[in-house]
Amino acid sequence: MVFNLSKTTSIANTFISELRDETIQKDAMRFRKNLERMGEFFAYEISKSLKYVDKEVTTPLGVATCAILAEQPVLATILRAGLPLQQGILNVFDQAQCCFISAYRKVKKGGDFVIQMDYVSSPDLEGRTLIMADPMLATGQSMVMCCKELIGRYKIAELHIVSAIASVEGVAHVRANLPKAKLWLGAIDEEMTSKSYIVPGLGDAGDLAYGEKL
Repeated sequence: MVFNLSKTTSIANTFISELRDETIQKDAMRFRKNLERMGEFFAYEISKSLKYVDKEVTTPLGVATCAILAEQPVLATILRAGLPLQQGILNVFDQAQCCFISAYRKVKKGGDFVIQMDYVSSPDLEGRTLIMADPMLATGQSMVMCCKELIGRYKIAELHIVSAIASVEGVAHVRANLPKAKLWLGAIDEEMTSKSYIVPGLGDAGDLAYGEKL
């Protein structure tokens, strides 16, 4: 399943446009906040697909029956760019446990790269619903590697992948390698540069959020 938020008319598209805008991007705090807002939108959409149970709640005037989540999901992200997006999801699933993964592109001579994964910190994911957040889904290699690492350790019940901007190639790679995953995307762009940056995309999300790395 692929959910493309830009195919619907909503205020979320305003924040996607601001994420892309090179002038607005100069305000790093606003860039992080817009990623956080996108996380909140995605969390609301994902919440519609989760399981609920009825609970009786005592009010000052009586008892109300309310549908509440049967279980909180686990929220994972790839450091560092994914932190604001994950925070937005956490604002909605505010009792959720979190998982953090360090993965990055290690560039070789000639411009090619491999994905280097150095660190995984995770709660028990056995039988749990996992939401993996990363603002950019370019080649999809990092996402697939990180998800497969967790799937190799735990029997995950349900996998949701969240990205603000994705490429056609990245979506195809994830669907081929993680066929059971549900993708929640802000927009899908057609092209990538020779260095695997999405076009028109928005640039380097990590640098825009936290400053250029050496």
